[in-house]
Amino acid sequence: ESPLTALTLRRMREGLDAGRFSARELIEAHLERIASVDGELGAFTSVNEDGALLAAAAFDDRRRQGRGAGSSVPLAGVPLAVKDNLCTADLPTTCGSRLLEGYQPPYDATVVARLREAGAILLGKTNCDEFAMGSSCENSAFGPTRNPVDRSRVPGGSSGGSAAAVAAREVPGALGSDTGGSIRQPAAFCGVVGLKPTYGRVSRYGLVAFASSLDQVGPLARSVDDAAILLEAIWGHDPRDATSAAEAAPPLRAEDRELSGLVFGLPREYMGPGLDKEVREVIRAALDRIEAAGGTVTDISLPHTEAAIPTYYLIATAEASANLARFDGIRYGRRRGGPEDGLLATYECTRSAGFGTEVKRRIMLGTYALSAGYYDAYYRRAQKVRTLIRDDFRRAFDTVSLIVAPTTPTVAFPLGEKTDDPLSMYLSDVFTVPSSLAGLPALSLPCGHTTGGLPVGLQIVGNLFDENRVLRAARGIEAALDLPDSPPAAGH
Repeated sequence: ESPLTALTLRRMREGLDAGRFSARELIEAHLERIASVDGELGAFTSVNEDGALLAAAAFDDRRRQGRGAGSSVPLAGVPLAVKDNLCTADLPTTCGSRLLEGYQPPYDATVVARLREAGAILLGKTNCDEFAMGSSCENSAFGPTRNPVDRSRVPGGSSGGSAAAVAAREVPGALGSDTGGSIRQPAAFCGVVGLKPTYGRVSRYGLVAFASSLDQVGPLARSVDDAAILLEAIWGHDPRDATSAAEAAPPLRAEDRELSGLVFGLPREYMGPGLDKEVREVIRAALDRIEAAGGTVTDISLPHTEAAIPTYYLIATAEASANLARFDGIRYGRRRGGPEDGLLATYECTRSAGFGTEVKRRIMLGTYALSAGYYDAYYRRAQKVRTLIRDDFRRAFDTVSLIVAPTTPTVAFPLGEKTDDPLSMYLSDVFTVPSSLAGLPALSLPCGHTTGGLPVGLQIVGNLFDENRVLRAARGIEAALDLPDSPPAAGH
């Protein structure tokens, strides 16, 4: 493996600026890494080899002519990947579904356009649970993704391809999307950093919608600093997204990592009997290090935590039912059946053949929750409970700076273990869903390993639009824990 694939984003930029290596050498190293490990991992659905090499050659030509990148293009020459539910004009966007197999959008998602404007070179699209519906990356129509730390285990989902690609050093950073934990949970399982920004902080234009009031795009990387660099490249108001926040995105302070003065709330509901014993021990050890570094950890209560999973699976499935109605073979999606079959039969044939089991399950759950006679009993009531969950966090932030908790109740589980038990699969998001319902920024940070060498993630949740404080704390905790950039077994 080339030493270039072990560099951080910041080190890559410094090396390119100093002329220690060319963009072509950097891109070739990562393409070779993908070629050597991805046949077994399955992190990518498409690889942009020709386009990436052309972009690298153009970068190197500009530099030879004395036209360097400069600070206005912070990712110039750096290889990245994006989840396959983000529109790309030069690569297929399949959402991991047979329904969109081979589909190539006519435009870039705003976050993709912003990465390109920042000079990034896209190496490809990463695998995901179909239409981002899943917690294991086993629901993709193009096969599962495997965890680079232990290839018999899942990488988490739905952004499992992005997390696995970063952990296996196929790319230094990637974008994912998070609806109920789909960036943070795979980040925890693969031993990388994953950040879900405040809802509205990052544009959803060009993100294929799952649940519109929850979906948010965010970065995965091998360090907090790299995640911050990616976030700064993509965030900010977008007039093409009606839910985009007008709140100005502040500059991120890379040097700010002081823990003293920060009060961390630990929800007692997150440390109960459902938490794996070894995960609990690793989290407790990390909390001790936080206190030794000057932070204060105090117990708090988020009393409506228990209601978060049922609330989420009513709201998210209802919104999915509405959003996925467009994939009918007429307006969107590969059509099955011919004109002689009639319209209704074409709909039925297209959707039956195109959607996988988990997507069908969620569409049916959501359609039921929205149906006449059940709307008030289910969807409206879920929205009221969502307000109670949001109020729990609001009250907590009256007394604490940030909230810390495990990202997941267990470490990465074996492939196939939960595919026949949807409820057990849904409960793997029990610690990430509440902050999604509240729209809050939340980051998962590697905080140690079990005795079997599996990564454990610590989750840091901030108040609305308080990404700077979340990143400050994450940098401080990262320094206090002094963990390596990559999980020890990644890529072997």
